[in-house]
Amino acid sequence: MLPFAWGNEDTQQLIDILEKDDITATFFVVGEWVDKYPESVKALSDAGHEVMNHSSTHPHMTELSADQMIAEVQDCNKKIEAVTGVCPTLFRPPYGDYNDTVVSTMRSIGMYTIQWDVDSLDWKDPPACDIVSRVVNNAQNGSIILFHNAATNTPEALPDVIKGLKEKGFTFQPVSKLIYKDNFTMDHTGRQIPSTVSAS
Repeated sequence: MLPFAWGNEDTQQLIDILEKDDITATFFVVGEWVDKYPESVKALSDAGHEVMNHSSTHPHMTELSADQMIAEVQDCNKKIEAVTGVCPTLFRPPYGDYNDTVVSTMRSIGMYTIQWDVDSLDWKDPPACDIVSRVVNNAQNGSIILFHNAATNTPEALPDVIKGLKEKGFTFQPVSKLIYKDNFTMDHTGRQIPSTVSAS
């Protein structure tokens, strides 16, 4: 999962790295980024990646009313769909700032709220080797790993992250194929927990 809210200078490089290993990723983009870099949004979509919603202006969603939340997300959806032809169904709250109201408000408009469980911390610009170690050592089955565009060392780290995870037996899926869409709860870390079905 890569949220796109900054520059676009490494977009093609990230696409090329993922293509080399035949990986489909999910890119969460801000509406304002779509306005600035529609060609990059189209390049992501044309390369087969999921382009999903990261809000229109990158606010703290828990500070907004339900109507404001919906406006933020629907505005971004319209911008993405205008470029890609596909309306997003996934929403990643800026700053990881969400609560039950955010989740239920998004569900009311057919959107699934996404959180991650492994943060590469690439936005802090640690050395590439630190990014690799952090991600490879912390990934579990079903993990959603957070990277960012325009982070200094992400393009250098990503090939070794992919190699390290493959060596541990992991495969890669876009977020839409990882999540439960029904019959689940979400714990305080953002991890989905399937609801138990009692025998009749």
